[in-house]
Amino acid sequence: MTPADERLPERDGAGSHLDARIRTSLGRGVELAVRALVAPTLLAARWLPARERPTGDAVPVARASLGLGFKMLLDEVFFLTEVLSAPTASLADRHRFRAEVAEALALYAERGWLDEPLGYHPTPPPAEPIEVRRAAARGLAFQHLRFDSGYAPHPGEPGRARWLGYAANRTAHAWVLEHAGPPRPWLVCVPGYRMGHPLVDFTGFPAVWLHHRLGLNVAIPVLPLHGPRRIGLRSGDGFLSGDYIDTVHMQAQAVWDVRRLVGWLRARGARTIGAYGVSLGAYTTALLAALEADLACVIAGISVTCYVSAVRWNLPPFLVALAERIGPPWAEIERLCRVISPLALPPRVAPERRYLFGALGDRLASPYDTTALWQHWGRPRLVWYAGGHVSFTWEAEVRALLREALAASGMGRGSR
Repeated sequence: MTPADERLPERDGAGSHLDARIRTSLGRGVELAVRALVAPTLLAARWLPARERPTGDAVPVARASLGLGFKMLLDEVFFLTEVLSAPTASLADRHRFRAEVAEALALYAERGWLDEPLGYHPTPPPAEPIEVRRAAARGLAFQHLRFDSGYAPHPGEPGRARWLGYAANRTAHAWVLEHAGPPRPWLVCVPGYRMGHPLVDFTGFPAVWLHHRLGLNVAIPVLPLHGPRRIGLRSGDGFLSGDYIDTVHMQAQAVWDVRRLVGWLRARGARTIGAYGVSLGAYTTALLAALEADLACVIAGISVTCYVSAVRWNLPPFLVALAERIGPPWAEIERLCRVISPLALPPRVAPERRYLFGALGDRLASPYDTTALWQHWGRPRLVWYAGGHVSFTWEAEVRALLREALAASGMGRGSR
C-alpha cells in the first residue's frame, strides 16, 4: 500500500463524516443564497394588485401615512424571516402529504366529520394533575403550569404515530398570573404563531395592564409545537411546513389543551372566564367559542380563519399554482381543514359576548378573514385599526376594545 492508500480507511471513517458535514453546510449555504436571491422578487410580487381580494363586505380603506407604511413594513420583515429560515419540504415529503390528505378525507367522510365537524372534537377532561412552578420574566413573577396534554389523533387517522412521537409536544404548558385573595375573573390569552415564550407572550398580551390595572387573573397556554413544546429549532417549526395532517392535529390539540385548562380553572372555582386570542390564537379562540358556551366573552384579533386563504394571501399566484402541482390540491386541503374550521361550526357563546378586531394594513393575515368570521358570528362588535399584523400590541383601538369588552362582560376594572 502507498502512503496515500494507507490514509483511505481514515477517510472512510471520520473523514467521510467531515465531508458529509461540509456537504451539508455547503448545501445549506447554497439554499440560503438562493432564498436570499429569490426573496426580493417574492416580496415585490406580494404588492401586485393580483393579490386575492374576496368579494363581500368591503374592508375599510386606511388613509396612507408614513406610520401605516412602517407598520406594514414590520409585517414584511417578519415574512422575510420566514422566507429565509423556514424549513422546506422535500419532494418525497410532498408525495406523502398528498397520500395522507387523500386517506384522511376518506376517513373523515366515512365517519361523518366533514358534514358534522363537531364530532371530531371530543370533550376533554379537566387538566390534572397540574405541576406548578414559580418563575419570573424581567421581574414579573408568574406560575409555570405543566400537565399531560392527553391529546391523541383518532384511531386510524394518518400521521397519528408521527404526531404522538413528538415527545416534547405531549406536555402542555401555560403561564399564569393569579391574584391572591378572593376569586377574580380569568382571561385566557391564546398566543399566535412563533409565540410561546414568557417574555414574548407577556408583551404580546399586555400582561401587566391586564393583571395589575384591570385586576384580572391571566392564563396564557402554549400552543402545540411552540415554546417548550417545539420540535424544531424555533417555536412553531413544523406548523406551516406544508404537512397539513400535522396542521389538523396541531389545531385539534390546541383547542383540546385550552379546553382542559378552562376545565381546570372551573374545577378550582373560577366563575367568570373569558378568552382572547390573536392571529393563530384567534383561530383557536374562534374554535373554542364553538365548543364552550359558558365563556364570559371571546375576543378574536387579526384572525386567520382558513389556512388555504392564508397561503393565497401571503404567496403570489404563481407559487400558489406551483404548490398545487407538487402537493395536495388546494380544494382538498380546504375540505380537510373543515374539521378544524371555526367557520364550519356555529358559535355557542352569546352574540353580545363576541368581539373582533382587524388590521387594515395586515400583510400576514387577510382582513377578509376577519370579515368572514365577523359574518359567521352574526356581525358582532368589530373594530379596525390602521396598522399591520405585528403592530396590534401597541394599537390604541385594540386596547380600547379590550377595555370595552371586558367591562361589558363583568371582567376587570373597565373604567381604567
